[in-house]
Amino acid sequence: MRDFLPVDVRRRQYVIDVVRRTYERYGFEPLETPALENIETLTGKYGEEGNKLIFKVLRRGEHESSGETDLALRYDLTVPLARVVAEHRAQLPKFFRRYQIQPVWRADRPARGRFREFYQCDVDAIGSTSPLVEVELCAAVTDVLRELGFADFTLRMNHRAVLSGLLHAAGIDASRHGDALVAIDKMDKIGRDGVVREFENRQIAAACAERLLDAFTAGGTNDATLARLRAAVTDDAGRAGVENLAAIVSLASPTSAGPAIRIDPSLARGLSYYTGAIMEIAVADLAGSLGGGGRYDGLIGMFSGEQIPACGFSLGLERILVVMAERAMFPASADAAGPDVLVTVFEDRDAARTAEARRQSLALATDLRKAGLRVELYPEADKLGKQFKYAAAREATFAAVLGGDEIARGEVTLKRLATGDQESVPRADVAARIRSAASR
Repeated sequence: MRDFLPVDVRRRQYVIDVVRRTYERYGFEPLETPALENIETLTGKYGEEGNKLIFKVLRRGEHESSGETDLALRYDLTVPLARVVAEHRAQLPKFFRRYQIQPVWRADRPARGRFREFYQCDVDAIGSTSPLVEVELCAAVTDVLRELGFADFTLRMNHRAVLSGLLHAAGIDASRHGDALVAIDKMDKIGRDGVVREFENRQIAAACAERLLDAFTAGGTNDATLARLRAAVTDDAGRAGVENLAAIVSLASPTSAGPAIRIDPSLARGLSYYTGAIMEIAVADLAGSLGGGGRYDGLIGMFSGEQIPACGFSLGLERILVVMAERAMFPASADAAGPDVLVTVFEDRDAARTAEARRQSLALATDLRKAGLRVELYPEADKLGKQFKYAAAREATFAAVLGGDEIARGEVTLKRLATGDQESVPRADVAARIRSAASR
């Protein structure tokens, strides 16, 4: 959990604005949910590993000494969405498309791009089982990353039923599939040998692990991978999963997501609520992903008793910011810190004239702000040299001087900090002159 200084906030807002604009172009609507949820809402939704990372909140007041918990900090944005849909289904459209950009909390060990409090940028579509849903989500996420300047990413895709089919074909009993998926989900962190050891620790035969990992051998086109999966998966649900992946790949071809999608049989994603296609953004030289998601057709039914199909994708804001900073991807506009103009306060030996100069400086600052400019007013009657030095340190474009002579002539002296050039401008023309200079 961190403090964000002004430059951090500006960069975060730059990325959030790109995400919001893109999601709204796809017809998604904004939603916000509380930071706290009932503990029962969150537990049992994230699998063995996830449940350990929930920040639980002790009962308060007269129940405080019990040591029991009744609330928890939001772990993700998907489970709260499922609760909202279950509670407000009658007020929502048949096909509810929402985006949500809010912080979540996990009791995790901090690492590069991994924090205990972090923002997720979620986009979800509720109410349809059509593969067009997955395609649109992938296209929206791809558009976000392209606009931010990412070019070297891959959208890895798999299917939970295909994974189960591969586990079955490798000889792993259905009762151990959950344990196997937890181990497989760590592949990018611990490697093939680490996954084999993880299998052994979970009492799954090493031979089964080797057969399964052999089936994950990547390479070739999506068509070639789909052909291998059709040959390897023999159960009906697994075969349906392969054809679902094939439909998504085919439908995505005319969209921005088409070239980025790669079928990857090793992709697991550990959250237990996924039921269908699963996706993840992989970037070169990054341990972990920039985001991921998948279909979760059974989650809303846990709250409403009604099975409502759903699919979503979540971008990790913190990971994106880390990579963009390391690669110097932010445009100058995202880092623009200084005001358009710093209005100085003129110092005079005569107290009355100093007071009048302050009033005139305040009036000028007010007028320039009304004209839409970013204006900072120097708060003290220091020597002009100090005020100019401060304006330069603040990266202001101009310093405006309004002393006794300027006031008498109805003018303002504008000093361009980058060049040191000065000019006298009629008071009424100051805002237009600043805007004109900024546009050149």
